[in-house]
Amino acid sequence: MLKGFKDFALKGNLIEIAVGLVMALATFALIQAFIESLITPLIAALVGEPDFGNLSFTLNDSQFNYGDFINALITFLSVAAAVYFFMVLPYERYKASQGVTADTRPCPECTTEIAVAAKRCPSCTAQVAPSQ
Repeated sequence: MLKGFKDFALKGNLIEIAVGLVMALATFALIQAFIESLITPLIAALVGEPDFGNLSFTLNDSQFNYGDFINALITFLSVAAAVYFFMVLPYERYKASQGVTADTRPCPECTTEIAVAAKRCPSCTAQVAPSQ
């Protein structure tokens, strides 16, 4: 039983996922620090409010803290932009420079992603010409 757990824990996939998770958390901390030290003060200088967390309004004795949502939205948009511009875009450029081709293509009938060499779509069962 212990050997089975050891085999599972030391599988290559699990270690790769763990490394990816650690890198993702470190990247998020870096982006969070960038947002808190540069982006938020820049927005505060433009709109005059250093922290949106205290923005709220009251309606029928219910308080709506929309400032927390604005802070979360700024964080989300900043993280999404940083991931796209600093990770996705360079990786796509690298793949293009290496001549990496796609493994899949859309089915011409149902637009489901199918293997490039497929002769029949597994979703709609339409016959398709394999592309090379």
